[in-house]
Amino acid sequence: MRVFLPLLLFGPKITYGNNLPLMDALTQQANADPLYLISTCIFLGAILHTFLASTFTKHAQALTLQGGHSTYKSQIYHLLGEVEVIFALWLLPLVLCFTYYKGWDATIHYFETRQYTEPIFVVVIMTIAATRPILTLAESVLRLLVKCFGGETPATWWICILAFAPLLGSVITEPGAMTIAALLLAKQVLIYNTHAAFSYATLGLLFVNVSIGGVLTNFAAPPILMVATRWHWNSSFAFKHFGLEAILSILMSTLFYALIFRRQLHKMNSQAKARVSSDKSHEKIPHGIILSHVLFLLWTVFNAHHISFLVWGFLAFLVFTRITAIHQGPIALRNALLVGCFLAGLVTHGGLQEWWIEIILSRLGEQALFFGALFLTAFNDNAAITYLASLVPDFESNFHLQYAVVSGAVAGGGLTVIANAPNPAGQSLLSKFFTNTIVKPLPLFLGALIPTLFTILSFRVLAHLLFPM
Repeated sequence: MRVFLPLLLFGPKITYGNNLPLMDALTQQANADPLYLISTCIFLGAILHTFLASTFTKHAQALTLQGGHSTYKSQIYHLLGEVEVIFALWLLPLVLCFTYYKGWDATIHYFETRQYTEPIFVVVIMTIAATRPILTLAESVLRLLVKCFGGETPATWWICILAFAPLLGSVITEPGAMTIAALLLAKQVLIYNTHAAFSYATLGLLFVNVSIGGVLTNFAAPPILMVATRWHWNSSFAFKHFGLEAILSILMSTLFYALIFRRQLHKMNSQAKARVSSDKSHEKIPHGIILSHVLFLLWTVFNAHHISFLVWGFLAFLVFTRITAIHQGPIALRNALLVGCFLAGLVTHGGLQEWWIEIILSRLGEQALFFGALFLTAFNDNAAITYLASLVPDFESNFHLQYAVVSGAVAGGGLTVIANAPNPAGQSLLSKFFTNTIVKPLPLFLGALIPTLFTILSFRVLAHLLFPM
């Protein structure tokens, strides 16, 4: 996943040994180089833009209705309302400011030293995970669980998808699990739903469960991957200290929401009984093709950090799908590319936020660190938070601080669309089930809030009672 390199182009390095008050330390760093503060203001502008994206989309739709057709103005507003391209749009003022203060050569150097492997990986894993053979296999496995837990009803599908699919993130990585879970929710559950509160609760629960569902290993969840090598965490260690808590939280949150929305789930069950299915997805796909797709998926996971093998494997996959087109559905590249664009923009902006995040994290105790990481994650990718924490010397030999910052970053991964790398994928795939295809930030936050509270309970309370460190 992404690596945030030290900002060698800037002024003095951040020091952790000083005893300056927080605001004095931030002021000192901001005064060291004006680009520090400017880049952060641009980043905050992009975040604010994501919260206002639905306003631009509504205006674009109003202009289209008013004129009877799309115009260049409505298309501009529609572009401004595309969450996935917002961070890329805000790169323009960043490039201009960077060039003004540092020069063109320094600007090129900064962009060329960003690590864009993660956005490319997400594009590839999303595309492969969304193919018909992979979805057929995932659906078949989950169908066995569905039959064991009450039969093929939307309610049972909803519970099984949200409780078990996120755990796939510990094997095929979180973006792959998000893609599979979102597509199965769209097919088996949300086609029957007309209740906005249920849609936002489902998306929020999905975000939270996927964020913590990848922590059973040390390579699948970006926040753990960022620190695993530096802090010597293997998969056994990750499962011991995070896995059981994550499973417990996922089960509690899913069952609690199932209880709250039991009437909505019962209503969907009734709708499903009355509906005549025209689904042809049960047409058999040769086992060899399914196995080939699984191998492509595993190749992508194993070479997630080797961009050459990643790209060549993807090209081979595209050739294979062309040859076996009779057993394939349309290759879903558009959503994957938009999500990749979102993450690439976030990587570029996020690399310039080191100066203030490190200062804040280095001054927090264990309890404050957990909630501080959780709060910061809502406004920045959680992998960036844990990576920056790994640079703080005080964390090197203190597992309690390490656990606090990682568990806090993981727990907050569902609160906003930018909090965790797979979230834009889920939002992109499920936005059609929301009014005017608009996912509003505040209802999404509220939908994720209760599962987040269960995660906090699991990581901060139950973990110490049931699984003492």
